[in-house]
Order: sequence, then C-alpha cells, then structure tokens
Amino acid sequence: MKKIISMLLMGMLIIGILAACGGAGEESANESDNKDAKVLKMATSGDYAPFEYIDTAKGEEIIGLDIDIAKAITEKLGYELEVQDMDFGGLISALQNGQADFVMAAMSATDERKESVDFSDTYYTSKHIIVSKKDSGIKSVDDLKGKKVGAQLGSIQEEKAKELAESTGFTYESRNRIPELIQEILAGRLDAAIIEDTVAKGYLKETKDIQGVTIEDADGGYAIAFPKDSELTEAFNKELKAMIENGEVDKIVKKWFDTEK
Repeated sequence: MKKIISMLLMGMLIIGILAACGGAGEESANESDNKDAKVLKMATSGDYAPFEYIDTAKGEEIIGLDIDIAKAITEKLGYELEVQDMDFGGLISALQNGQADFVMAAMSATDERKESVDFSDTYYTSKHIIVSKKDSGIKSVDDLKGKKVGAQLGSIQEEKAKELAESTGFTYESRNRIPELIQEILAGRLDAAIIEDTVAKGYLKETKDIQGVTIEDADGGYAIAFPKDSELTEAFNKELKAMIENGEVDKIVKKWFDTEK
C-alpha cells in the first residue's frame, strides 16, 4: 500500500514539474515574441496641435490626430509604434538618413517634397490664417505690404509666405516652432505670421491679444511621407484608404476638432 501511495506521489510530482516547465516555456516564448515585435519609427514635430503636441497637464507623451491615425495603421499592419519629436525642418532629412521609417506631421505633399520622398494619399486638407496683434490693422493679405511676416521653417505656410511676399511686398522670416512665432508677434519682432488654420485657432483661443484672418485658398492636403521606394508606402496607403472609406479617419478628425473640416 505504501508502495502504491509512493508511486502516486511520484507521478503527481513529475506532472507538476512538466506543467511548470511547459508554463515557463510558454512564458519564455511570449517574452521572445515581445522582444521580436517589429517597431516602426515615426518622426514628427510635436508643436502642432491638434495634429501632434504634448499636453503637459496629462503627461509627456505626444498626442493628436496624426498620432491616432499612425497608431491605427501600424496596429493593423502588426507593428509597434515609436514616435520621435524633432523640428519640422529636419523631418525630410530624417527619412533620407534612416532615422525614421515614416513622417506624419501635418505635412503637405508638395511637388518639391515629392522629389525627395514618397507620399500616401491625402488624409486631411486645410487652409491658412494670418495671425497678428489685435491692434495691428491687418484684415487681409494686402495689409501685409511692408510688414515683417513669419512662418514655420519647412512648412507649407513658409512656401505660402514666400509666394505672397513676392506678390504683396513684405519680408518674411522663418522660425522652427509655432510658439516662437506667437511670441515674436507678441514681442513686436514680427508683424504677423502665416499658420495652418486649425493650429492657429488653438492659439487664438488661448491668447487674447492676437487675431486671425483666413486666407481663402487651400493648398495640397496632408499626407504620410516615406523614404523613396519604401515598401511601407503601399501597405500604409492600403490601410489609409480603407480607413477613409469606412469612416475611421473621419471619426478621428471629429475627435480632435470641434467642427468637421
């Protein structure tokens, strides 16, 4: 009888050891899968609310419309997402030198940029606003004549400033980030700045001493940028098209804007 009990106890011990080994093996496999997870690096300029920005009241993580779309697409494709913050003017270079796999930063797919990088389809189209002090007297593009106007370095608004400077007769200066432009206006070092309309509206709401005038023409919409001939371009575009068609992109846009654009 003792022998039978001993054999039963031995059998239970062996089963327990095997189960423990199996569990450890599964845990090890899961850890290995996590370590081997594919990571894509997205470069952005986190000063462009509501597209990409840091809400310091909630944390240090970059959030926004572009981030939500990027997370949705990378998740659908089976990637983990790593977001890198840098000045807007360095984003194209980051793609070219391998620092980033793609860029989402409210970037317009201009002909000049298409010479250096590839783009997805457009996912959002916007306009521009001339931001100035409330007592500036600036009510239209013509009022910029003889003024000093700012724009963000490397942005579509910088291209618009160059274009209007020639036709209207003002000088323009570039700054790396939008908050710098606002501070320069408030300090009197710039008479005005040309800023993307939804971004400008955020600053107009927060800063009572500035005003805005919309420029009634829209340039090319925002798109995702990739290194030339990247295999990601086609895969991302397929998912982006599906998200546009099924209304997923529209839901994200409505989440970040008070009114539909």
